[in-house]
Formats: sequence, C-alpha cells, structure tokens
Amino acid sequence: MGRAAPWERREYGNAAEEAAVGFLEAQGWRVRARNWTCRYGELDVVAERGEVVCFVEVRMRSTAVWGDPAHTVSFAKQRRVVKAALHYLFAHDLRERMMRFDVISVVGRGERATVEHIPGAFDAGM
Repeated sequence: MGRAAPWERREYGNAAEEAAVGFLEAQGWRVRARNWTCRYGELDVVAERGEVVCFVEVRMRSTAVWGDPAHTVSFAKQRRVVKAALHYLFAHDLRERMMRFDVISVVGRGERATVEHIPGAFDAGM
C-alpha cells in the first residue's frame, strides 16, 4: 500500500482534529481557534478553560504499528508552536493568561479511533 494522496492526508488530518476537538469539549474546554496561522507557524487547536489557554498539537496515524503519533512532535516543531502561541497571546490580548502546550494523538479513524491527551507535553522553555 502506497502513501496517501495529499487530499487524503488532509482528510485524515481533519478527522483527527474533529476527534481532538470533540474530546476537549467533552472535558470542558472551549475551543477558541482551529488551524490558526501566522508567520511563525500554525496552531492546530487553541482552547481555554478557566484561566488557562491551551495550545494543542494534534497528531494522527491510521494504525499504531509505527508507534504513538505523539512521539512525532520534534523539538523544532515544539519551538514553532511556542513562537506561534506567543504571537497568538499578544494578538488576542491574552498576555496575562497561563498557557499550556498539549499533544493529542489520534490512532485510527471514525468511531474506532482512540484519542490520547497528553497535558503539558512540552513547555515554552526556549
């Protein structure tokens, strides 16, 4: 089986983000933004609960054969997410809020997908 076409990968990514958003909302998070972009990068999901603004990187794989997709968030990707998150906080006048960086991994698709939430998966230490 070959690699998925670009449109298929985007479709898989959208399904994973839908699963992640559903999971977060069920946990009481309010989603502020999805796929927010700036010159520093893209934020998959921005959510808030109480005084915490959470920047969530969503990773997916169709199967767990190659390991947990959460492990694919490289140090370089973490730095891009942090820079974009700081830009988001300033752009939306949220500088005084606490922030957290989470990863949600989604393995599979549809009702059979498993969602794992890793709160505080990385920090803003640059």
